[in-house]
Amino acid sequence: MYRLVKSILFRFAPEEIHHFVTSVLKRGELVPGIAKLLKTNFAVNDTRLERTVFGLKFKNPVGLAAGFDKNGEWIRELSNFGFGFIEIGTVTPLPQPGNEKPRMFRLPDDSALINRMGFNNQGVEVAALRLKLLKRDGLIIGGNIGKNKLTPNENATSDYIKCFDALFDVVDYFVVNVSSPNTPGLRELQEKEPLKNLLKTLQERNEERTASKPILLKIAPDLTDAQLDDIVEIVQETKIAGVIATNTTISRENLASPEYLKKETGGLSGKPLTKRSTEMIRYLSERSNKAFPIIGVGGIHSPEDAIEKLEAGASLVQIYTGFIYEGPGLVKRINQAILAAG
Repeated sequence: MYRLVKSILFRFAPEEIHHFVTSVLKRGELVPGIAKLLKTNFAVNDTRLERTVFGLKFKNPVGLAAGFDKNGEWIRELSNFGFGFIEIGTVTPLPQPGNEKPRMFRLPDDSALINRMGFNNQGVEVAALRLKLLKRDGLIIGGNIGKNKLTPNENATSDYIKCFDALFDVVDYFVVNVSSPNTPGLRELQEKEPLKNLLKTLQERNEERTASKPILLKIAPDLTDAQLDDIVEIVQETKIAGVIATNTTISRENLASPEYLKKETGGLSGKPLTKRSTEMIRYLSERSNKAFPIIGVGGIHSPEDAIEKLEAGASLVQIYTGFIYEGPGLVKRINQAILAAG
């Protein structure tokens, strides 16, 4: 069924169809019985799927990655598809339009996407207010935070603190995004000293609270083993809660897509990331002796992909591009496979 729907949706520009689909979901939520129907068809309710990770109880280990719902506009609607948690963002202190359109491209020959969105969002205050008014029904919500495009790197920490403070009371965990390739200079913050200082400052602010919140670091798949060793050291030194592996890649190796698509700048997501993200999860898990939780994301297009990441050392997984290519039923299939695997 979804194959037919996808063949129609993929005739339109990715960003346009994204807004169309989410608006349909929003309107559908208002129709009596629709939410219940979706949950009946897509959600898997089984206590064996529950996971307690960095002090939070997840009803299942399958989440929606940041980027799909940047502003926290469709959390209730998306939760009907059975996600165990949803991550909003990336949000920045001030609203910004992002990069010029077109800025998202499908690579169907590779089951992939290239995006150069550029942290387009309505600003952290809008997201915070929306989450404050949300009826959550026990759903775990993460807040993915970044810096504004015009903020120089030497002032980046201030932007992250503003987002942290604004979202503290309305999200369950934080994700520090320094790995997007679409904000100029952002990845420079992944270097050892700048990253350590940023995370240390955020964690100190976190510990000033009566009850702290888990802070995770989202890393790029383009890091070397030496840089991953630094990540392990930094996570343990700053005492943040864990890592999300991985963001999108700037690599274009071994793609089957036409050359004109491969030349588009931005971050590549989808099946080409499957192997690399799993390798990084395994490396981090083994190198750290499983000292901290890892959320695995990147190229999950099947239950087998998700289970491989869990077996490699991930505690939870997230999907995004696979959700688009394989349909909402992917969440259910992953959860069913996890139950079947015991």
